[in-house]
Amino acid sequence: MTTATTVPADARPVSRTLTANRLPKWAPPVVAVGSIAVGCGIGAVGGLKSHLQWGLISALLFVVASYLISAQVEGRRQAKDRLATSVVWVAFILAVVPLVSLTVYTVQQGIDVVDGNFLSHSMKGVIQTGPGGGIYHALIGTLEQVGLATAMAAPLGLLTAVYLVEYGRGRLAKAVTFFVDVMTGIPSIVAGLFVLSVWNLALGFNYSGFSGSLALAILMIPVVVRSTEEMLKLVPNELREASYALGVPKWKTILRIVLPTAIGGITTGVMLAVARITGETAPVMMLVFGADAINTNPFDGPQQSLPMYIWQQYSVVNNDNGYARAWGAALVLIAFVMGLNLIARGIARWRSPKGGH
Repeated sequence: MTTATTVPADARPVSRTLTANRLPKWAPPVVAVGSIAVGCGIGAVGGLKSHLQWGLISALLFVVASYLISAQVEGRRQAKDRLATSVVWVAFILAVVPLVSLTVYTVQQGIDVVDGNFLSHSMKGVIQTGPGGGIYHALIGTLEQVGLATAMAAPLGLLTAVYLVEYGRGRLAKAVTFFVDVMTGIPSIVAGLFVLSVWNLALGFNYSGFSGSLALAILMIPVVVRSTEEMLKLVPNELREASYALGVPKWKTILRIVLPTAIGGITTGVMLAVARITGETAPVMMLVFGADAINTNPFDGPQQSLPMYIWQQYSVVNNDNGYARAWGAALVLIAFVMGLNLIARGIARWRSPKGGH
């Protein structure tokens, strides 16, 4: 005769209790829509003119309502998870909305100006306060200045990161790391003053696009070093050890194993650095000046750039024609940076080890 055993309540499986009462999948969108409706109603009744205030009220209501409803139906444990998820979604939306708004507004303001004539003509012979003119001279200057800065900063930053990760030990490595951290926060105007004092005043070189490239390279190097250093640290040590076990020298292991493995992150870091310096105006104002005519030689004479062109048209010209040209140049600048990022992603995917290369 068998005796039935009673399992204590606290010893039973708890998986059913964790999943027994769950909100349906459509609940969060419904709560979001309801929060937006209530938030807009509160803003309208309260006389709040800013739609940003309406959005913030709606976001707060969504977070609170998600927690309270989940606590009643699913329990406090699941409600805390809902609360964290809601906060993440709200933070994501708060970050995306300004970016999307900026992009859409720039497109709306500049799309009517950007055409073949705008991209293929300079401001030479054009009355600043009148219609016409283009950004061809500024586009050439930006491409040459950013290209020279990247050609100088990318190899230096890459080699510095390789030294810090693969070879750097002791006081020298700590000193390099310290100065890289300090350089990361240097304002662009300080880099411009340094190049102006050393390159132009002390050594006697004239103002040119290359002078601006030197300042931009100073700003770019610490970003490349930091991003590349972090990517190299993510490469598993097992890959290095396997290569050493096969008798491969360290330099060849770095060149053939470590760098190809991290090439995606390295390329992204370089593109982030390029995106940072592309919009810098202060070093260009101090070292390159600006020109209405086309100057294809970055080593001789003043040269225009897109950030400088935007500033001049918006603040110096200061009329509808100048505003239109400024927004058109801003749209081209955004497209330029976006194109660089797309190219970088394509190169990273092409050279990634997962692609069979």
